[in-house]
Amino acid sequence: MTMRSVTRKGERLGSLKELSKVLAKEIDTAEDRKVIPQLARQYRETIKEIEEIEGSEADGDEIAEILSEREAAGKSGAVR
Repeated sequence: MTMRSVTRKGERLGSLKELSKVLAKEIDTAEDRKVIPQLARQYRETIKEIEEIEGSEADGDEIAEILSEREAAGKSGAVR
Protein backbone atom coordinates (compact mmCIF):
# COMPACT_ATOMS: atom_id res chain seq x y z
CA MET A 1 0.00 0.00 0.00
CA THR A 2 1.22 3.52 -0.63
CA MET A 3 1.49 6.35 1.86
CA ARG A 4 -1.05 8.27 -0.18
CA SER A 5 -3.71 5.55 -0.02
CA VAL A 6 -3.18 4.92 3.70
CA THR A 7 -3.34 8.63 4.46
CA ARG A 8 -6.60 8.97 2.54
CA LYS A 9 -8.15 6.34 4.81
CA GLY A 10 -7.28 8.52 7.79
CA GLU A 11 -6.10 5.63 9.94
CA ARG A 12 -3.19 6.82 12.10
CA LEU A 13 -1.79 3.40 12.99
CA GLY A 14 -1.82 2.24 9.38
CA SER A 15 -0.14 5.46 8.28
CA LEU A 16 2.59 5.07 10.89
CA LYS A 17 3.23 1.46 9.90
CA GLU A 18 3.51 2.43 6.25
CA LEU A 19 5.83 5.30 7.19
CA SER A 20 8.06 2.89 9.11
CA LYS A 21 8.39 0.75 5.97
CA VAL A 22 9.28 3.79 3.86
CA LEU A 23 11.86 4.96 6.40
CA ALA A 24 13.40 1.48 6.69
CA LYS A 25 13.76 1.29 2.91
CA GLU A 26 15.33 4.75 2.80
CA ILE A 27 17.81 3.78 5.52
CA ASP A 28 18.74 0.60 3.66
CA THR A 29 19.19 2.31 0.30
CA ALA A 30 20.57 5.73 1.30
CA GLU A 31 23.38 6.77 -0.98
CA ASP A 32 24.26 9.76 1.17
CA ARG A 33 25.40 8.35 4.52
CA LYS A 34 24.86 11.76 6.15
CA VAL A 35 21.06 11.37 6.03
CA ILE A 36 21.04 8.05 7.89
CA PRO A 37 21.11 9.52 11.43
CA GLN A 38 18.06 11.70 10.72
CA LEU A 39 16.20 8.81 9.08
CA ALA A 40 17.10 6.49 11.96
CA ARG A 41 15.86 9.01 14.53
CA GLN A 42 12.55 9.41 12.67
CA TYR A 43 12.29 5.62 12.33
CA ARG A 44 12.77 5.15 16.10
CA GLU A 45 10.18 7.83 16.88
CA THR A 46 7.72 6.23 14.47
CA ILE A 47 8.21 2.76 15.95
CA LYS A 48 7.78 4.17 19.46
CA GLU A 49 4.52 5.85 18.46
CA ILE A 50 3.27 2.61 16.87
CA GLU A 51 4.07 0.71 20.07
CA GLU A 52 2.29 3.35 22.16
CA ILE A 53 -0.85 3.13 20.02
CA GLU A 54 -0.81 -0.65 19.96
CA GLY A 55 -0.17 -0.72 23.70
CA SER A 56 -3.18 1.46 24.37
CA GLU A 57 -5.29 -0.92 22.30
CA ALA A 58 -4.14 -3.93 24.36
CA ASP A 59 -6.54 -3.40 27.25
CA GLY A 60 -6.65 -6.13 29.85
CA ASP A 61 -3.01 -7.15 29.44
CA GLU A 62 -1.95 -7.48 33.09
CA ILE A 63 1.75 -7.89 32.35
CA ALA A 64 1.81 -4.77 30.18
CA GLU A 65 0.04 -2.86 32.95
CA ILE A 66 2.61 -3.99 35.54
CA LEU A 67 5.50 -3.03 33.29
CA SER A 68 3.91 0.35 32.57
CA GLU A 69 3.46 1.01 36.28
CA ARG A 70 7.07 0.03 36.99
CA GLU A 71 8.31 2.28 34.21
CA ALA A 72 6.21 5.19 35.48
CA ALA A 73 7.70 4.66 38.94
CA GLY A 74 11.21 4.79 37.53
CA LYS A 75 11.90 1.10 38.12
CA SER A 76 13.46 -1.31 35.66
CA GLY A 77 11.35 -3.60 33.50
CA ALA A 78 12.85 -6.65 35.20
CA VAL A 79 10.55 -8.41 37.61
CA ARG A 80 11.91 -10.79 40.23
